This record gives sequence, structure tokens and C-alpha cells, in this order.
Amino acid sequence: MVKNEEEAEGEITSFAALCTALSATIGTGNIVGVATAVCAGGPGALFWMVITAFFGMATKYSEGLLAVKYRVIGEDGHSLGGPFYYIEQGMGKSWKWLAKLFAFFGVCVGLFGIGTFSQVNGISSAVNGFFDANNEHCVNIPFLGEYSWSVVIASLILAVCVALVLIGGVKRIASVSQVVVPFMAIIYVLFVAVLVIANITKVPAAFKIIVQAAFSPRAITGGAVGSMLVAMQKGVARGIFSNEAGLGSAPIAAAAAQTNEPVRQGLVSMTGTFIDTIVICTLTGLSIVITGAWQVEGLEGVAVTTYAFQNGLPFPAQVSSFVLMLCLVFFAFTTILGWDYYSERCLEYLSGGNMKHVKIYRWIYILAVFIGPYMTVSAVWTIADIFNGLMALPNMIALFALSGVVVKETKSFFERHNNEKL
Repeated sequence: MVKNEEEAEGEITSFAALCTALSATIGTGNIVGVATAVCAGGPGALFWMVITAFFGMATKYSEGLLAVKYRVIGEDGHSLGGPFYYIEQGMGKSWKWLAKLFAFFGVCVGLFGIGTFSQVNGISSAVNGFFDANNEHCVNIPFLGEYSWSVVIASLILAVCVALVLIGGVKRIASVSQVVVPFMAIIYVLFVAVLVIANITKVPAAFKIIVQAAFSPRAITGGAVGSMLVAMQKGVARGIFSNEAGLGSAPIAAAAAQTNEPVRQGLVSMTGTFIDTIVICTLTGLSIVITGAWQVEGLEGVAVTTYAFQNGLPFPAQVSSFVLMLCLVFFAFTTILGWDYYSERCLEYLSGGNMKHVKIYRWIYILAVFIGPYMTVSAVWTIADIFNGLMALPNMIALFALSGVVVKETKSFFERHNNEKL
């Protein structure tokens, strides 16, 4: 499915395109997002997150297929594709306003939402929790307030590292992603699997409470938290945040894949949702429910998952915290890189290919990376949810409008391949 097509158009292999897309999806949503969903919506949120992912796989398939079918090759040879191109070319020139609307919100999501603030905020929280949990070493920053030195240093180092990679463009982002993403994903899954196995006797009860909470009209805790509607809302919101299905971001990376078969890239794209949500998010949520981390008062964000690791893994607490911090740092770092690529392509479309605007934006993006750690967790996730919805709306309209094209391409692909076998 991810085999290379050397003579095909495109800049990077299908596997590299998948890793680039995964680099943007596997991030704080898998660790911090799941924790906030379970804490705010109860264990039932995890059930609705998984249900959302199954529908999301079909959405990602359509996005990947349309991205390759309607992509164009720029004057400098790099592939241009994504919702703005399949809206304009698939739906017609009269819908160009919708394509521009999508591109505008894509820039906003990259600059203020998934791309920067939520990722760097998660990184700084994890680093601060490990090195200076009690905020004993602080510095006063003008106009921002008092923050731990670990937060300040982390934001500086992160901004510099992001700048060094972004200068190299999509090929450097892809080369970094296809090495870092698979390695860190495997490490994280292995550690969470160890946690689940170490607490295997608690797993049946955890699944029972997840399903019960998903359909409970009232909160299992007796309050508003955990009711069915809240669980559904939080699960769906965090599921979309995590796997980005329907958001329209992944097809921007899929358009750069070296393939002449839109359907093949669609199949590759949909595996990203399975890996991201059904595997990684489910394991994270299960560990939080098993250890009871979601019920501990005073914990929020990454602190919830840290508690689960410290109390669920058969290792010293410091070792567990360090592993989680390392995974979160790398996941969030690659997400920042992936979303810079997405938002740059959106701006490139808006500006009519003016690369001067893109280069200026790149430095603004790096500045946003530095600012992110100084925002509150609630503000970060609220902003992300708002812009996610605004970005997804134009893309979902296009997917419904072009559903006939998806069906036609799919039938044609499998008929041709069935005839070849005969």
C-alpha cells in the first residue's frame, strides 16, 4: 500500500507523506488532549473518541484521494494540493471563495491552534513538571508574569530547533518526521502497553466503566462531569483534534506523495487515523482510567497522564515521568513542524504563490512557538477548538460535494486491479 512509484509525480514517498501527516497528528492531543477529554467528559469520552475515529478513517480516505487527484505542480516543481485545490478544481471556480476561506482558517489553526500554542504549552508543562514541579526557580517576564526558568529555557530551545528544521522546507520536515515519528510512537506504545499489562486485572472494569459512562444520561460522579452529552462532546472534539479527520490538513501532505493512484494514497492516509486515535489515544485513555488519574482533584492536562504513568508503570516515578516528557516533547515538536508546512501551503495559496509572504510568515510562526508556553491550558484548548471547527467547515462541504468523485475513483481503481489479477 505504501510502495514507492519512482516514475510518479510528487516530491516525497507515500510513506514519507504518511509520516509527515502523522507528525502533525501525533502530538499533545494523544497525551494531553485525551487527559482533558476524560477529566472533563468522564471515561465515556474515550468511547466517543474511538467511534469518531472510525468515521474519521473514511473521511481521511476521501481527503487523501481528492488531494492527489486535484493536485497541481508548481513552477518550481513542488506539488501543490489540499482542500483549496480540490474545492477550486473539483467544485468549480465559482467556489474559489470557499477555498480561500479554508486557506485563511488553515493559517489561523497553524499559528494559534494545533500548530503552535497547544503543542509548546504541552511541552513546557511536561518539562516544568519534571525539572521544577514546585516552581521554585522563577523569573519575572515583563507583560507576561512570573514563570519557571525551565519554561523559559524550554521555549527558547524549542524555538531555535524549530527554526533550524523549517529553513530546510518540506523535504527536511519529511526526513525528520519519517525517522522520529515511527521511533517515538513505538516507544510510547510499548510503555503504555507495559502499563496496561502490569494492571491487567483492572482492564475489564475499566472497559465496563468506559462503556457505561458513554451512555449514562447522568454523570457517574454525581455532577455534570461525565454525562453522556458532555462525554460525547469532549470525545468528538478531542478525537478530531488528535487525528484531524475532516479538518483538511492531512491532504496537504498527501498531495506531495509520489503516486499516480489517488485511491492508493487515500488508503495510506486512512491508516494515519487508525494509528493515531484507535491505537495511541485508546491506550492513553485506558491508562488514565485504569489508574484512576482522571478522578484526582487538582490535576489538569499533562499532569493527569503523568500521574497515570507514575502510578501505573512498574518503574520509579522519575523514570516514568522522564519517558512521558520525552515522548511528549518529540510528538509535539514534529507536530509543530508538520503544521508549519500545512499553514505555509495555505498562505501560499492565499498569496498567489508569493514566497516572500511565506518566508515572513515562517518567522512569525517561530515567534508563536516561543509565546505558546506563557498561555493558560484552558485558553490554549479553547482557541484550538474554535479554529478547528472553522477550518473543518469548508472542507466538509467539499467532501460532501465531491463524494461522487470519490465513489467513481474507488470503483475504477478496484475494477482495474481485479481485471489485472484475472
